[in-house]
Amino acid sequence: MPLSLKVRKIGNSLGVVLPKEALSHLHVEEGDTLTLTEAQDGVRLTAADPSFTETMEVFESLSRRYRNALRELAK
Repeated sequence: MPLSLKVRKIGNSLGVVLPKEALSHLHVEEGDTLTLTEAQDGVRLTAADPSFTETMEVFESLSRRYRNALRELAK
């Protein structure tokens, strides 16, 4: 889904306006936060925070490992 975006002046800053198709693809709406990260081939724009995803992966592995202890603590 390659898109050409124009850089525009927005107040004292510069920015780009994302078309509806891009917003739909990212599943974002007004007020949501996007994360811009550096990639080997340029930059990547994501709707999810990569550090949060990594944290959740760690939690899931630990929750499986300590499933019984967590169940006892929940009582």
